[in-house]
Amino acid sequence: MAFCGKPFVRSWQHWRRGRDLSVPLHSTAVEDTNRRFLLYGVLPMWVVPAVADWWMHKRTRIEHTSGVKESAVHALMMTEAGVPVAMGLLARINPLVLSVMGGAALAHGATALYDVSLATKKREVHPVEQHIHSFLEVLPLSAMAFTACLHADEVRAALRGGRGRGDWVLLPKDRPLPAKYLAGLGVAIGAGVILPYAEEMSRCLRARRPVAAS
Repeated sequence: MAFCGKPFVRSWQHWRRGRDLSVPLHSTAVEDTNRRFLLYGVLPMWVVPAVADWWMHKRTRIEHTSGVKESAVHALMMTEAGVPVAMGLLARINPLVLSVMGGAALAHGATALYDVSLATKKREVHPVEQHIHSFLEVLPLSAMAFTACLHADEVRAALRGGRGRGDWVLLPKDRPLPAKYLAGLGVAIGAGVILPYAEEMSRCLRARRPVAAS
């Protein structure tokens, strides 16, 4: 199976044993440019509209309107975006990872549509917030597109059903991304995505509690 068993465990025990992948900052080669924009543009860019969206929710007092239900939908969308991002950063890009990315992008789009339909019934959704949503919806697709361009051979294998069982196993990258990059991106996502939306859920849960009789 793709996610269990001794071979899977062994492959991840020393997942950083390979030499780090080099991402030249000044190279104009197409592959280097695409990878650089994906790692230092598309992925960090997720934080900016996420914070802006959280602020719009706070401004419209989500805790007193759509409340916990909408906040839970936001958490679901973060998971739908976060799981394929984590796989792309840590795992070898193969038909399994590409399939998860594609499925997650479709699920994220469907959930985003439900989120807007839920929000507009309960609170005012300003045009600015709708525009922010458009950025959040397109980022998973953009990340998947850049990844597919960098691994066209794996896309072809996925469309043909894979070359063998190894194409459907979650394996660590042969050349992992630099630890400093992963740590920096993790801090940015934690501070700009996870913490704000955890605060939002906390506010919604507090507002839902019945006020004790005096």
